[in-house]
Amino acid sequence: MIGLCDCNNFFVSCERVFNPALNGKPVVVLSNNDGCFISRSEEAKKLGIKMGQPLYQAKELIEKHNVAVFSSNYILYGDLSQRVMDTLKIFSPSVEIYSIDEAFINFHRFDIYELKEYGKQIAKTIIKNTGIPVSLGIAPTKTLAKVASKLCKKYPKLEGCCLMHKPEDITKVLMSFPIEEIWGIGYRYSKMLKNNNIHTAEQFRKLPPEWIRTKMSVVGLRTWKELHGEPCIAFGYSVPDKQSICVSRSFAKELTAIEPLTEALATFVSMAAEKLRKQNSRTSQLQIFIYTNRHRKDKAQHYESKLIIFPAATNSTIEMVTFATQALKEIYKKNYAYKKAGVILNDISPDTGIQNILFDNIDRSKHSTLMQTMDFLNALHGKNTVSISAQGAGKIPAYQGKISPRFTTHWNEIMVVKV
Repeated sequence: MIGLCDCNNFFVSCERVFNPALNGKPVVVLSNNDGCFISRSEEAKKLGIKMGQPLYQAKELIEKHNVAVFSSNYILYGDLSQRVMDTLKIFSPSVEIYSIDEAFINFHRFDIYELKEYGKQIAKTIIKNTGIPVSLGIAPTKTLAKVASKLCKKYPKLEGCCLMHKPEDITKVLMSFPIEEIWGIGYRYSKMLKNNNIHTAEQFRKLPPEWIRTKMSVVGLRTWKELHGEPCIAFGYSVPDKQSICVSRSFAKELTAIEPLTEALATFVSMAAEKLRKQNSRTSQLQIFIYTNRHRKDKAQHYESKLIIFPAATNSTIEMVTFATQALKEIYKKNYAYKKAGVILNDISPDTGIQNILFDNIDRSKHSTLMQTMDFLNALHGKNTVSISAQGAGKIPAYQGKISPRFTTHWNEIMVVKV
């Protein structure tokens, strides 16, 4: 049996841990630069606030219903996420972290008839240790565990755990489960299925496997088998290496000069390169992009990108920034106000068996030693303790007008209790 532990409205729940007065009230958390909604409490959802909706579109609704609004506080959320995952590992040695607020648990060799109470105990312990409410779904496969977890969110009487293992119970649930909510069924496939009068997970299960394979390839067939209780998605004990890495940000203020744009791009490249080295990989391709604010119809629009092919696969921040800043000079245009920029790394390969080029003008051994030293110092003394000069001395301008304190990671912001 496989369990899927999903933190309920995670970012909102993190804010409520240190401000219990928010319980039962509508609360939302915003994306970078306070752009749009990325987490909503159940009360906020009932008001009609949509995921991904821009803040400015819901201002009247927020003021009318006194909705609590917070800027994203990723340092706090990351720390509380780690505490949730650490608690899960107490109950099972096999935990696969899927995202910041989700993790799969392997219940192999556990007594199936004791799992329901065991799951409730896990949910209660997580709340006790962290203050974060969770929904734990337990089923024969990962896809069914996802369904059980969603079901758990809808019914508080389940006390944080939904065990779904009997064939008749699975069929009953899937008969009313929307096809678009099935893990692995994206927007394109759900639209195609609905056009074929397939609206529920049970209708999908009844389709012939030949039809599934023809219309949805091996990926769709895998989902179909998982819904039939046949495990097809292996349980992993570590996060697989990324095949593509993207780092991008919207700016608090539009940038017109190339200097601050260069510093921002160099910072994004540095962040991407650090992620690359962390998984012991290299990249052969780097794409940079810049664009203006598409919502500003009163201003001229410009979107441009450029693909860079490296002479040899690399993970050197210095080399990558050199190429990126040169490419920026080629696509940058004056008299435009740029709102967002970013970098994408593709063609990623392991940092082993790399074929060097004969007339290489870079001392890759020295670059490798320097990068290792820089990563070590930044890990020891904090992010950006050591950086390259192209990143500049200041931080990228960001707007976080409603950010809460970093209660668990910053000495000056730890909550003080007076008695």
